[in-house]
Amino acid sequence: MTCTVRSFFATLVVLLFWRAEEVAEACSCSPVHPQQAFCNADIVIRAKVVGGKEVDSGNDVYGNPIKRIQYDIKQIKMFKGPNRDIEEVFTAPSSAVCGVTLDSSGKKEYLIAGKAESNGKMHVTLCDFIVPWETMSHTQKKSLSQRYDMGCGCRITRCPSIPCSISSPEECLWTDWVMEKKISGRQANHYACIKRNDGSCAWYRGLAAPKNEFMDIEDP
Repeated sequence: MTCTVRSFFATLVVLLFWRAEEVAEACSCSPVHPQQAFCNADIVIRAKVVGGKEVDSGNDVYGNPIKRIQYDIKQIKMFKGPNRDIEEVFTAPSSAVCGVTLDSSGKKEYLIAGKAESNGKMHVTLCDFIVPWETMSHTQKKSLSQRYDMGCGCRITRCPSIPCSISSPEECLWTDWVMEKKISGRQANHYACIKRNDGSCAWYRGLAAPKNEFMDIEDP
């Protein structure tokens, strides 16, 4: 094999690895507490997905059609958003560009949090909080209507490793990762961060939370 051919294949391998890494890293999301996801979202609904199809969504700068997935939904309840039912949810066509795959059989209910586009349509990505309704804890479901909104003036700070601390009284320290080695832990499932009367923020424990956990955290 000549030096020129070897050089070509070496360059090709580098380009392939670069492309693979680019695709792998095209969609990366920082973990967020469900309450923070609620506060960050423009629209939060409980819904069934009853259909889905690929649609054109305008053209890119080169005149090529932009593809998106349109999910037709049946809204069950609006927790946050406009004073109207949401009938479609849009997402990118693949997970590599943060597209979301949902069961469109109409048999599964979802909690869907996402953004409102300038035209009023709802758009979701893998970085949004989208989970089957049945997997949510009692506290999470109740907090969607009662607690989460009370803490949108607070900031939930994730603790990636020990030691960690908050930098202001308006923060709640989220320690599920260091305590349980998972994002969906006790604080995510059973706690909401809400603002006290003095302006500080603290974790509020739902009634279904384990009573022997976080005993050093007082209810506001």
